Formats: sequence, C-alpha cells, structure tokens
Amino acid sequence: MRNSGKQVWGSVSTVLCWLLPVLGCCGLQAEDWPQFRGPGSGGVSHSSQSLPGQPARDQQLQWQVQLPGGHSSPVIAGSRLFLTGVDGEDLVMLSLDRATGRQLWKQKVPWETKEKFHTTGSLAQSTPVTDGEVVVGFFGSSGLHAWTVEGQPLWSLRMGPFANDFGAGSSPVIDGERVVLVQDHDVDSFIAVYDRRTGRQLWRQDRSEFLRNYATPLIWNVGGRRQIVVLATLRIVSYDLETGAEVWSVSGVSRIINMTPVIGDDNILYAACFSPGNDAEDRVTPLTPDELFAADKDGNGTIEESEFPDHPFKGRFSQLDRNKDQHLTKAEYEVASRPHVAGRNVVLAIRPGGTGDITKTHVLWEHQKQIPYCPSPLFYRGRLFMVKNGGILTVLQADTGAVL
Repeated sequence: MRNSGKQVWGSVSTVLCWLLPVLGCCGLQAEDWPQFRGPGSGGVSHSSQSLPGQPARDQQLQWQVQLPGGHSSPVIAGSRLFLTGVDGEDLVMLSLDRATGRQLWKQKVPWETKEKFHTTGSLAQSTPVTDGEVVVGFFGSSGLHAWTVEGQPLWSLRMGPFANDFGAGSSPVIDGERVVLVQDHDVDSFIAVYDRRTGRQLWRQDRSEFLRNYATPLIWNVGGRRQIVVLATLRIVSYDLETGAEVWSVSGVSRIINMTPVIGDDNILYAACFSPGNDAEDRVTPLTPDELFAADKDGNGTIEESEFPDHPFKGRFSQLDRNKDQHLTKAEYEVASRPHVAGRNVVLAIRPGGTGDITKTHVLWEHQKQIPYCPSPLFYRGRLFMVKNGGILTVLQADTGAVL
C-alpha cells in the first residue's frame, strides 16, 4: 500500500486541457460546474453549446497547463476554475483563470500526518465545491477548508487522517448557506453540516453503523423539504437538511458504495450499489467467529494477520481490523464481516415522499446485472446510463428498469 504523497505524487504532474466548444467563441461563457458531477450532481450539462468533436489542437485547444498531481475534478464558477492537488509535500487548493489557464492563486492546507490511500488513489481525492462566492475543499489528511473565490482564507476545520487505508473520497456539497460533509470510515463515521461563511457546525449525526464508503451525498427536494441522500453500507439513508433527523431509509444494498445517486426529471431517485463479492455468483462466505478464533495461536483473544487462516478474507485484514491496531477482536470481525453476507449489488429506483423504512413501499424497480463499481449512473432523457469497469455500457429505461 502506497501511503506517501511524496512516493506517488511528489514528481507526478497532471495536464489540464481546455477545449473550445464547437460553436463557441471567446465571447461566450459556458455554464458553471460547481461541484462533483456538476449542477445537482447530475453529470449533465444544460448548456446550449455543443461539446468538442475529435480535438484538433490547432482549432479547439484553447490552453494547456501543468498541474500538481491529484484525483479531484475541477469545478467552475464564472471566470475561475478550482481544484486540489499534491505539490511535493504540500496539499494545495488551486484557482485558474478559465479563459487562459493562468494560475490565479494557490493555498496550502496544514497537515501533521498524511493519510493512507489506495494504490490507484492520491492525497487529493475529494472534489472541491463552490457557489461562486466561497470555495470549499476537503483533504483526508487535513480536514475541511474554505476560501473566498479570490483566495482569501475563511475558515479551517482540522480532521483526519481517518481509520481507512484507502483514504477519504467523498466530496463536500454546498446547498444555500450550508456545507454538507459525509465521512464513512471503518470507525467514527459521521455526517455533518456547517455554515458556509464561518465553518460553524450546525449539526452532526453519528454514522457508526456504516463502514468505509465513498459516495458523495446528494440533495433531493421532496415537496419543498430538502433532504441529504447518502448511499452506504447495507442502507440508503435520507437526512433532513435543516435538522439532521433521519427521514427515510432503504435496506438491502451492497457493503461498500462508491457511486453517487442521481435524480431524474421525474424527481425519481436512482441509486447504483455495487461491491466486489456481493453478487450471488461470486459471494465469499466468511469464516464463522469460532472458526476464525480457533486460529488464535498465542491465546491473547485477538487474531493477528500472521494468524489469519488461508481464506480470501486474509487479504482484507486491514478492513476487518476496524481501529487499525493490528489486533482483530471478535466484535470487530462480527461487525465487519456481516456486510459480506448481507450485502447485495443492485440498482434501485425510489419514488419520493416516504418516511421511515420505505424498502417495501417506495422502491419502483430493481436491476441486478452489469452494475458499475465506481462510475456513477447518469440520467438523460428518460434513460439511465451506466458504464461498468472494463467498458460495458448498460442503458435502462428509467421508468421500468428494462434493459434497452
């Protein structure tokens, strides 16, 4: 496991290219793209301008710049772009001029210990969010930080690193005067809402039942009530944006969820939930606690990685050892292994308006084949598009779930 920004990203840079729309010109201003997956987290542009065709460098490439490494998507507000990166030993927020790519400002964020992360990840995984006045960025090694769009620091909330050797991946969301942050890790998971101008915590809810997840929360307007929808271990949960109270939940989903849900034009919520080992045909049955703890050779009441029997879960020891102290207790094992048995890979369509457990009352349809692991679904013109790792495209009729 690579766990140092210096090892992975210290000498690696990213190239950001900016292409002119086919019918655009320098006098036209495309729409803003304020957060992960754009307006409403839908992944769809509503601009009337066309996308570039096959790029022709002498016609459509407007500018190109070298950037520090990282995995966050750029966000756009007016004439500015924002993104995070790893610049040597520094974790940074960057602002670029939209028209030229010129760096407008760069701000470092403080850190004491850098988080561990997946071999395909980095120390800058979460996408920033902006409302055109404030830009907020999150780093698993540092916490939640806000600046004006001109680069003036506003507030800083130190957090992390968390108990998760894959790192933090969920991105913050701004809705009105509120910043929403969800952090699901192997212990101490939570959802919290902060004042966007001051960073003052408005409310926080414990999410200890949920283990590591990476889906960015979604704001759903249901009858004038704004809800925060979070996909996570075995349950989809909606929280009231104002109070943090749980509004509804749907059970029977996968053990880890990376994908952000999407809202259709009909205000139906579409959620794709997938985790390796949660398909019926490749499910791995965990050892029972008695079978596992029969391997406790030193009799200290815990299982160390060297004691773990020859079983597929041996490679997941770091996930089972929730507090990362290298000693797996029976309680840790029971909690962490249960989602492997109970998890279910599924795509769901959920109608609005429910409260409490709405699994049997508000789920319109399910689909269980060719579900992506990381790419979030996209709703467009009555169809749900999903791209599975490896390049398999599945298109569903949104109102029925039928495969097209």
